[in-house]
Amino acid sequence: MSQDEVAARIELLHREEFGRIVAALAARFGDLGLAEEVTQDAFAEAVRRWPADGVPPHPPGWLATTARNRAIDRLRRESTRQARHREALMIQGDDGGDDGLVTSIPDERLRLLFTCCHPALAPATRVALTLRLLGGLTVPEIAAAFLVEERAMAQRITRAKQKIAAARIPYRVPDDAELPDRLGGVLATLYLVFNEGYLPRHGDQPVRIDLCAEAIRLTRVLRVLMPDEPEVMGLLALMLLTEARRPARVVDGRLVPLAEQDRTRWDQALVAEGHALVRECLRRNHAGLSHPGHHQLHAAINAVHTDAATAEETDWSQLLALYDQLYAVTPTPVVAVNRALVLAELDGPEAGLDRVDELAGALPSYQPWHVARADLLRRLGRTEEARAAYDRAIAMTENEAEQAFLRGRRDGGERG
Repeated sequence: MSQDEVAARIELLHREEFGRIVAALAARFGDLGLAEEVTQDAFAEAVRRWPADGVPPHPPGWLATTARNRAIDRLRRESTRQARHREALMIQGDDGGDDGLVTSIPDERLRLLFTCCHPALAPATRVALTLRLLGGLTVPEIAAAFLVEERAMAQRITRAKQKIAAARIPYRVPDDAELPDRLGGVLATLYLVFNEGYLPRHGDQPVRIDLCAEAIRLTRVLRVLMPDEPEVMGLLALMLLTEARRPARVVDGRLVPLAEQDRTRWDQALVAEGHALVRECLRRNHAGLSHPGHHQLHAAINAVHTDAATAEETDWSQLLALYDQLYAVTPTPVVAVNRALVLAELDGPEAGLDRVDELAGALPSYQPWHVARADLLRRLGRTEEARAAYDRAIAMTENEAEQAFLRGRRDGGERG
């Protein structure tokens, strides 16, 4: 195996295994900072040794063992208390068990997820920390998701880990009484993990299937934990309906917009499952058992899109009504941008552009705003302004498939 192939293998393992190893070590040692640091050390050791020694027969196990041994060594070096020495010795001799923590879900990553989403942490910090520790995202990737500077994001993550240690936040899934109050932060976390996988802003991968799959898997686990929670149903439906379109989303290295996608390539099993979940949410809402929340409404929007056999058959009036409801629940500029694009389909691109331009001050660093504005300007024939807007949008993403799509639009591609 060449050095380039080894490097590529390590990069893939980092995406797939980083969160698993951190979660397992956090459960074993009760220290998030230590777990993250020794996991990073293990990958650094792989970068150093594997090109010369070769990739081991079971790379995930090698990484986990290396990280665990680093943690034990560090505890022994840094501890001045006999209790910590005994703890390290006990850990070294115990490769099984559940480390004494009692939870209702036997999944270390889910325990870590609830720890990172503890209410003692600010909502944005919860999501950022989980993206780092469970998703293995880099600080620049997380900063892009939050529209903040990289340095500020790095400081936020560091402070969050320090606060967890200082406050002795437990590494566990909350009990039944706590779960409803803790759910919102977890759902927001999973949604951002999925989004980062579905359209990475950095790197040469058009889609990070590992992140999408992990977000869906953990959301399914939450669905088992809270089978009657409509927002969990809604989020799962949203992810499934979005994931169903992935096979048609990138063709020949170019991002394909929804209106141009070959709908016969959509995963119909995922579409059917997503629609069934949306219908269940609607039944509960009509029965007065719940009220439509953000994720349920977003899922319903995706259900309308995936229900249309062709782009021309899309029910834009229904979509506008759903966006009105969504904006009432979540009155954010991002929702307003998407509503403006639906309005443009009903009342024309000029009406949509008026709404988009009203949001200029709120979303100067939000790349999809520039994409939306560029498309509307192009449709209005304002070519030079459209090209400038496309150039700005292209500069704000490193996703090569999206760049290819935007360049095509800028240089005279047909409307999608």
